[in-house]
Amino acid sequence: MLALVLSTLTAAGAAIGPLVLPESMPPEERTRISRLAEAASVNTQVVAEPFRLRSAIFEYLVDHPEFATHITQTLKLARYRIWSTPEGLYLDDGWGTTGHFNIVYAAPGVRVWYASGQYKPKLFPTTIKGQAVIMFGYGFHPEGDGRDLVNTTVSGFVKLDSRVLAAASRLASGIAQSKADSEARKLIKVFARVSQAVEENPAGLCDQLRQRPTTPRRELAEFRQLLNVR
Repeated sequence: MLALVLSTLTAAGAAIGPLVLPESMPPEERTRISRLAEAASVNTQVVAEPFRLRSAIFEYLVDHPEFATHITQTLKLARYRIWSTPEGLYLDDGWGTTGHFNIVYAAPGVRVWYASGQYKPKLFPTTIKGQAVIMFGYGFHPEGDGRDLVNTTVSGFVKLDSRVLAAASRLASGIAQSKADSEARKLIKVFARVSQAVEENPAGLCDQLRQRPTTPRRELAEFRQLLNVR
């Protein structure tokens, strides 16, 4: 999800309303995030197509993004890499977008992230830097077979460091919306493929993860327990 919003550092998304943060969010954090959203150069919102995945597995992957990228790499679904640093989690999407991010609020059905990152286009001489607030909302509809239909919405507010780029980005809203939609479709395909792998061969997936020397062992043990794999 972070890659989707960080990728909008190059242009504006579809215009949306102001960021509405959860009322239970701590006041100081709420004020800081609201100010950043109000000063955003660009914003975007994507309502993704629903997909099927057990709610417990979905929330585990959302709350353990570093481990989630080990799964996507194992299944050869994406180039995303995430790892821990003293400043928080660091993301590299493999296509020029990099940055730090931290979760600033978590509650059932919603996550709010703060990210600072950069994008280096291949044919552009300047690295584009910015900050972002990402609100990720989701809900579950039980399917009756142990799985859930997952509905997700991602809202992103990005403040570009360069005023020139911020002004130019407003002229490219159509391009950015197409880019955001494309990223969302790719992401949902990744979730769908992960869901398929989990449903078809959970023990095989866990065995593949075990064979990767870089897979975090504690998270792998927790994931195996979720999947009821001994």
